[in-house]
Amino acid sequence: MSLSRVENPCFLLFLAVFQAIFILILYRGGASSVFRGFLDAPQPWDYSKTQDVYTNLSWFTRAPNEETMPYCTAHSPIFVGPLTITFNAFPSEKMITKKNPFVQFGGSYSPPHCLARYKSAIIIPHKNQEKSLRHLLYYLHPFLQRQQLHYGIYLIQQAGNATFNRAKLLNIGVREAMKDEDWDCLLLHDVDLIPENDYNLYVCDEYYPKHMASAIDKFQYSLPYWSFFGGVSALTPDHYMKINGFPNTYWGARGEDDDIAARIQLAGMKIVRTPVHLGRYKMVDLEQHAGSEEHPRRPAPLHNTRKTWKDDGMNSVEFKLLSRKKHLLYTNITVDIGDAPTLPPEDKDRV
Repeated sequence: MSLSRVENPCFLLFLAVFQAIFILILYRGGASSVFRGFLDAPQPWDYSKTQDVYTNLSWFTRAPNEETMPYCTAHSPIFVGPLTITFNAFPSEKMITKKNPFVQFGGSYSPPHCLARYKSAIIIPHKNQEKSLRHLLYYLHPFLQRQQLHYGIYLIQQAGNATFNRAKLLNIGVREAMKDEDWDCLLLHDVDLIPENDYNLYVCDEYYPKHMASAIDKFQYSLPYWSFFGGVSALTPDHYMKINGFPNTYWGARGEDDDIAARIQLAGMKIVRTPVHLGRYKMVDLEQHAGSEEHPRRPAPLHNTRKTWKDDGMNSVEFKLLSRKKHLLYTNITVDIGDAPTLPPEDKDRV
């Protein structure tokens, strides 16, 4: 390197900025936080070579003495990376239960061979999507067990004929799940998305809300638009309360994702994303259309989030709990969330 280049003020400024960014990354936890599980994993992955999600799961057998069980290893011994995801056969609950013998009534699981380092609640809003649910349960249970997590799966079912309100159901799911346990992480999960890589850890980022589904096959494995926060996301209970949860006033339209992106910023945080080669998901029954769907446009905002986020959310959610029942593979919470309000004519075309 020539002396003149070293003494160039622009080059010295660039060098100083680069060093400052590198030190900041190390200070904030580096690979142990935002990129946890990504930098340690083999990459790039070849998604043409996949493994069954149940591969080597039988290695996890019950410890002879539960009182002296060690903590689980930070890196699971059965990670394989890309997983084989197909929807050719419709799995029965009986078959899924048989393949997951350590799942306890209500859809909870703790590793039988070690003490889990992390506790994650999986919250799935749902309305008349039984086929997608079965496929998700077939893949999600072994996927989470491969990561040696203590987890619970909550299905939040909307009763009645009202328009689907995903965001309000998620608020209810968080409230109900936190009654059971002090979860480390809340995974907000669409019922029709299946993760394709077991290195995509279902744990929260320590500092910021994390968007997990950064590459969905329907959108050619890329973000449909920059502020997209839909599909699967991970927030700590503290993150969730800081943004006052999700808005309750989005019926049918998916504009709540952008409302959340705005809330995160207003609460002094930012979104971190799972890298696209890791945060890959297949949409149930849509894998044959991968690459043919156009990216959706960012929906027009329905509300002025800056004015509404502190009053519309966890602190204002209203619902009627109809039933809370433990099934073999999940806890089902059925709720009546009322009817969508009648919109004025000028707003109907926006929903």
